[in-house]
Amino acid sequence: MVSKGKLVKDPGIPNVKIPEKTCDDDNCPYHGSLRVRGIILEGTLIKYRGSKSGVVERQYLYYDSKYKRYERRRSRIHVHIPPCVDVKEGDKVIIGECRPISKSISFVVLSKVT
Repeated sequence: MVSKGKLVKDPGIPNVKIPEKTCDDDNCPYHGSLRVRGIILEGTLIKYRGSKSGVVERQYLYYDSKYKRYERRRSRIHVHIPPCVDVKEGDKVIIGECRPISKSISFVVLSKVT
């Protein structure tokens, strides 16, 4: 798929919209050379830093077999945010696992949940 002279790759993940904007980021799954592999998660973007990075928090239920009930847990995942994906703090996003981009970033934001 070609968008304004730039090749756009489809990462092959269902329910993910390809962004309209283009970017020149090498760590973009749509316009760069970053491959998405492994797990796909959904969470809320709680921090957005200016250097194309942020923090996504996801909540899940954990079954405690001793007390035979569920407890709510959360985990915070550091993510890379490509410039072509238009998200802001508080948005629900879909993230995908990729190769390590830095010491703590191994996930990339794919799209906003509509």
